[in-house]
Amino acid sequence: MTGRGIVAGYSGRFWALVAGLGVLTGLSASALMGLLRLAEHLAYGFHPRSFLAAAEAVSGAHRVVVMILAGLLVGLGAVLMRRLWTSGGTEVSEALWLRGGRLALLPSLARGVLSVVTVGMGSSLGREAAPQLAGAALASRVSDWAQLPVWQRRLLVASGAGAGFAAVYNVPLGGALFALEVLFGTLALPLVLPALAVSVIATAVAWIFLGTAHTYHMPDFHLQAAQMVWALICGPVLGLLAVGWVKLIQWASGVRPRGRARIVVPLVVLGLLGVVAIPYPQLLGNGKDIVQSALLGGISLGLFAVLLILKPLATAACLGAGAPGGLFTPTLSVGVLLTGVLAGVWSHIWPHTVAPAYALIGGGAFLAAAMQGPLSAVVLVLELTRHFDVLMAPALLAIVEATVVARRLGAPSIYSARLAHEPSPEGTSVEAAIASLDTDDDQHPPAPEGEPGQQKNAGRDRAVRPNPRPAFRDESDRAD
Repeated sequence: MTGRGIVAGYSGRFWALVAGLGVLTGLSASALMGLLRLAEHLAYGFHPRSFLAAAEAVSGAHRVVVMILAGLLVGLGAVLMRRLWTSGGTEVSEALWLRGGRLALLPSLARGVLSVVTVGMGSSLGREAAPQLAGAALASRVSDWAQLPVWQRRLLVASGAGAGFAAVYNVPLGGALFALEVLFGTLALPLVLPALAVSVIATAVAWIFLGTAHTYHMPDFHLQAAQMVWALICGPVLGLLAVGWVKLIQWASGVRPRGRARIVVPLVVLGLLGVVAIPYPQLLGNGKDIVQSALLGGISLGLFAVLLILKPLATAACLGAGAPGGLFTPTLSVGVLLTGVLAGVWSHIWPHTVAPAYALIGGGAFLAAAMQGPLSAVVLVLELTRHFDVLMAPALLAIVEATVVARRLGAPSIYSARLAHEPSPEGTSVEAAIASLDTDDDQHPPAPEGEPGQQKNAGRDRAVRPNPRPAFRDESDRAD
């Protein structure tokens, strides 16, 4: 209900901060993408088609040398960033859930720069982590300067991260939903408005430098009965396998090197990735070219099966070695590879199956289950392709089934799965830090007296207060 609760507490000064944050996030995201392209060109030379085409154009020895250099950068960067460590986290999820929305600016920007450079060199992680960090760190600094209450700082930090995501992928609505549903953990109208504003402003600013093209191109597909039947059968399977992917990410986050191993382990792991990339250059980078090739039917069933084994291992190895980077596109690419195998089998059961049409149906379902964000997943896939509406019905069916299965099996999202291994403030446990958000949310402004639907509890408006623990299964029944 508009005008109630939190939205009544927004001032003109707050909206000015929202607009300024959108501009800064759009500029920083554009600069980071420029750095990414520079790293790609320096590492593999310019190629007009794609990053994969550039990697394939160089020799196998060239790939190994580049990946060894990337491993050296990761190790040296980890040592240098330890010296930059200050109060506040250097990961968005950690800052939101463990540190009251405080994100250290200099270490975050340094980590973002290291992330885009190493991803540009071929680390098997996502490019979106850097603009997310930049947007969130800028939001944290702006909030401290304006002395905003904790709940507004957390909202702006999530919105800044979502806006950075939106700016680099040109997905303004998906970026706002990602910020709230996946990172912030709740959807409510008073929270949606600032997130949408930051996201669309950042995206519009990025258009100046990055253009307005969408990420993936797909041919014309047609809705078929086979797709609905396939979604009904394979949706739960995708949800089950998404749980395994989240567990792999959780394990990789827990084995990251410490001490002197921070220099040696990335060197070895990324060097080995370069060796494996000699026959399989598709393993390099975030997986965008894998998704695009699958949509155009450019991957055989045998290559689908091989990459389905190697790509998750490559991403988990990079994460476990301490390489910074995102998980969005790697997760989508794993889902698309899995779908390619399942669709190949399905083509023998249901003749005349157009396998590429299933790529984004299953990829979106796998992504939704892994992120625990069904709304943001379907909107992101729609905005990334701009031509997905014809497959919306089977995609929604698979997304609902996959997300429910993953939720019932107790899987957190790929982002909160990394929290258990992050250092919590003052030595407190993760659960205690998250529970402390109840205290922080006491600063929410109360709804006007006597409005319908108001739920009073010590002066708080519970109708719009964020759920402090959306991604943790131990109390999910009560939260639901």
